[in-house]
Amino acid sequence: MSAPIVSAIVAAVLIILQQVLMITVGLHRAKAGIGVGVGSDVNLERKVRRHGNLAENSALFIATLALAELCGVSNAIVAGFGIIFVVARLSHALGFASLAGSHVGEKGSKAFPVMRAAGAFGTFFTGIGLGLFLAFTLAIA
Repeated sequence: MSAPIVSAIVAAVLIILQQVLMITVGLHRAKAGIGVGVGSDVNLERKVRRHGNLAENSALFIATLALAELCGVSNAIVAGFGIIFVVARLSHALGFASLAGSHVGEKGSKAFPVMRAAGAFGTFFTGIGLGLFLAFTLAIA
């Protein structure tokens, strides 16, 4: 059994994104003087949720992706799921780059809520797809 290299590459990209989003929260907290919570700062709330949403979704996805790779799912399929997930998470993070993407009714480009929705649906369908694919692969093995 070889190491799950493809999953490790996907994990490397996601941890870098996670740290970038984390530092945006920390810098905003320092500038606003808010140590815990978000107060009434909707921009901080947006950044906290953007960071938290990635954390909520990435860990289990990476664990499942690595398990799929370790169970013999082809590198091409693992890479496909990984690439789609990373693109979805980037889309979601970009959608949260503006209040127009995070707070319904805020003025701004319609592209932000579209990117957020695309990222959310991409994350959902990639997770469901990977789970079903892994379960099917193990059931017929």
